[in-house]
Amino acid sequence: MVTVRIESPANPDAVALVEELDAYQKPLYPEESFYGIDLAEMLQPNVIFAMARMPDGAAAGCGAVVITEEGWGELKRMFVRPDLRGRGVAQAVVSFLEGEAMRRGVDVMRLETGISQPEALRFYEQAGYVRRGVFGRYANDPLSVFMEKRLVRKMQREETNP
Repeated sequence: MVTVRIESPANPDAVALVEELDAYQKPLYPEESFYGIDLAEMLQPNVIFAMARMPDGAAAGCGAVVITEEGWGELKRMFVRPDLRGRGVAQAVVSFLEGEAMRRGVDVMRLETGISQPEALRFYEQAGYVRRGVFGRYANDPLSVFMEKRLVRKMQREETNP
């Protein structure tokens, strides 16, 4: 069981997780195909950064949502420590971030991930994300996969499915 909450991306646990993520991703792609955001970008007011922690307080994973001027959210910096994968940590982080984004008026989430991360692709598909074309500031990169999910507020879902 993990607890997910908004935390500063500048705290030491967050910095360590993002460094682990970079150490994993950077060897997979050339520099021009690496689209991670840095700490300065994660500290902006339009970014929600969340950490998942184990019951003992140990950092388990993290993720962020960048809320764009157009009103959609982009999932960024998703990472779960390898020894904790398959335990629902990523789903807890994504669900938390989607909920926080909805509270801020976001109804569409997007993401970019790489073709060399089949586990991530499977996870996002299972979480309801579908492939789409390039969006935002991205170029059409053959090493990238672009995905999107329409968020449905619980009340709306209940109204349409009595």
